[in-house]
Amino acid sequence: MSVSSVQERGTSALQDASIPSTPPLGSASRGANALSSRITSVLSASYADLEIRDALETLDARGVRNTAETRRQIRLDVQKEVIQCNGEIVKDFGQVAEQLRRIGTAISSLNNYCADMRSHIAAANRETSPVLEEATSLMNQRKHVETKQQILHAFNSHFLVLDQEATVLTSTVEPVNEEFFQVLTRVKKIHHDCQVLLGTEDQRLGLEVLEQSSKQLNAAFQKLYRWIQREFRTLDLENPQISASVRRSLRVLAERPTLFQSCLDSFAEARESILSDSFHAALTGLASEEHIVTKPIEFYAHDPLRYIGDMLAWVHSTTVSEREALENLFISDGDEIKRSIQEGLESEPWLRDEGAEMFDGRKALNQLVSRDLTSVARLLRQRTEQVIQSHEDATLAYKIANLIGFYKGTFAKLLGSDSEVLDVFDTLEASAMRQFRANMRDHVAAVQSELAVAPPDLSLPDFLDEALQTLKILAKSYDTSAAGTDDQEQGFQAVLAEALDPFLSGCVNLQKGMQQPDSAIFAINCLFAAKEALSAYSFASDRAEEMDETITEQVAQLVDYQHQYLLHESGLITLLEALSHITDSEESLKSIPELDAFKPDALVAASQQLDEFLPSALIDAAENLKKLRNRKMIQDITEEAAGSFCEDFELVESKMAAADDLTYDEDEEDEEQEPGLKDLFPRTSGEIRVLLS
Repeated sequence: MSVSSVQERGTSALQDASIPSTPPLGSASRGANALSSRITSVLSASYADLEIRDALETLDARGVRNTAETRRQIRLDVQKEVIQCNGEIVKDFGQVAEQLRRIGTAISSLNNYCADMRSHIAAANRETSPVLEEATSLMNQRKHVETKQQILHAFNSHFLVLDQEATVLTSTVEPVNEEFFQVLTRVKKIHHDCQVLLGTEDQRLGLEVLEQSSKQLNAAFQKLYRWIQREFRTLDLENPQISASVRRSLRVLAERPTLFQSCLDSFAEARESILSDSFHAALTGLASEEHIVTKPIEFYAHDPLRYIGDMLAWVHSTTVSEREALENLFISDGDEIKRSIQEGLESEPWLRDEGAEMFDGRKALNQLVSRDLTSVARLLRQRTEQVIQSHEDATLAYKIANLIGFYKGTFAKLLGSDSEVLDVFDTLEASAMRQFRANMRDHVAAVQSELAVAPPDLSLPDFLDEALQTLKILAKSYDTSAAGTDDQEQGFQAVLAEALDPFLSGCVNLQKGMQQPDSAIFAINCLFAAKEALSAYSFASDRAEEMDETITEQVAQLVDYQHQYLLHESGLITLLEALSHITDSEESLKSIPELDAFKPDALVAASQQLDEFLPSALIDAAENLKKLRNRKMIQDITEEAAGSFCEDFELVESKMAAADDLTYDEDEEDEEQEPGLKDLFPRTSGEIRVLLS
């Protein structure tokens, strides 16, 4: 219903209220009150209320017009529609009830059928239960039998070795091939898995299998050990393609450390004999068909040093070849041998030494090579000692010692620092050094008996010149052999102690009988020559520095000598000695003119002597050092002495100037003054420095 309809409805109500009537007084009063209440209720209603709005929208949707007839019939129409709707709903619910009755009947029928089925099933169960129980029991028995059959089959296939396989494993007629190793691996697994059988209640089966597998394994390792022994007798280490089966056999045999070590011992003995024969053939040329030598070392190496060098080179070459071959044979497969030995020690713990170190493949290889070279090293030692003892040349002995020391370092890198072969090199090196020291001391003793005086020109004595030439040879040999060593300087000290120090001591003995400056000049000449011989080698730098310090001391003595020469020749020494007790006080300075050396006549004579000395002072002073071999040092020493002389002259000049100033102040009122000290001794320090520069 629209708002206009509401307004029309209100207007109609007002019109109806305004129609006059003549009811009784009481009725009229009640009617007026009801109408007033009705109007108040209509006017006070809120048309924003949702329910009213919904009612109005419903009326509007029906298309009801706001008329008096409609207003009178609207309630009846609404009630009629409600009654019709309720009737339809009751009719629909009647149909639903009918359907529910039909469903209830069907459910009752199904319940009856289910009860019949239950009774039939219970009867069937009672009849078939014994049969099912018997069938279940039979099936369980069958399953148990099948399980036992599978266990028996698995046991036979895993723990039992066929006769054919046992023959391959233990018979010496059968070869050691891939099939042998496969069977051996299987038997080792059987032996290991016997621990499972020993853990059961019945251990008899496990013990029998364990005993049988142990016997088969022992027989297999014995067969493998004998086979390797035979292979080692015919094995050619020079061939780089060493049989892979030998390497694999060694790796497997390492699981028995005792057999493996025994095998290595026999192999080392065989190789020691072979290498010893080869070395003897290389030396003498007396070769068999196996060792063909074209140039015997003893016939073609006439020089002793070359002879020893060729022997050492042959041993080194053989060692390298031997190590490469054994490395390919024993450790080409990584740490397999180490792991095998560890497994063997775990399976045989009674063989383990608590204090022993873990197996080291590289160390074991070095030890094996050292054992192979035992006879070669012994023969090398004999021949080398014969050469060392049969020559009295100290230089040769030292070269041999350096050569041996060089190869000792090479073998240390090749075989390790704890190799037994290095003991031979230590012995030979010590023997050569003993021979060197003995020869040098014999030579020094011979030279000391011939020492007399130094050469007139203060040059190097013949024995020192010869010793320096020898020292250069020794230093060159040491530099060649000791290249790359960590302690070069310390190693060369022993050489200097034998080849240089005794001769320098002889020069010191000759120097003791000389006067200055010859003593210092001779010492400097000798030390400079020795320093020049060592300057080319870094390992002698410490000794060269020590010589520099000694030379510096001798140079200081020459500087002092030249200084004294300049002072005496110039006459300045007299003035300095006279001023030695003069201080800087006025009284002391005033007493200078009263000194004898500063009397007019004496001072004039001193000035004349200085003038006569200065023109040729440096030339005359340098003539004192003409025997010094280093010309630059002569100039430096003379210039330093001249500088000290100039400082002394400045001291004398300053004292005289101070004395003149004091004297001039006292006599300034006199008309005639006596000549001052500077007037009698007019030379200045600037002139002296120019003349002596």
